[in-house]
Amino acid sequence: MDRIPSISARILLLQIRHRALDTEITELTLNPYQNQLLLQRLKKEKLRIKDDIQWLKDELIPDLDA
Repeated sequence: MDRIPSISARILLLQIRHRALDTEITELTLNPYQNQLLLQRLKKEKLRIKDDIQWLKDELIPDLDA
C-alpha cells in the first residue's frame, strides 16, 4: 500500500500538466496563424496524459477478482 501516495502524487502532477496544456492549446487557437504541427502535438500529448491519469486511477482501485 506504500505505492498509493506516489500514484496519487503522480495523478496530481499529470492533472496540473493537463490543465497547463489545455491553457496553451486555447491560447494557440486564438491566433489565426498558429503553428498547426505544434497544436496537433500538444493535443496528442494532452490525450496521452488523460489516458495516463485514467490508468493510474484504475490502479488505485483494488482488483476484486482475487
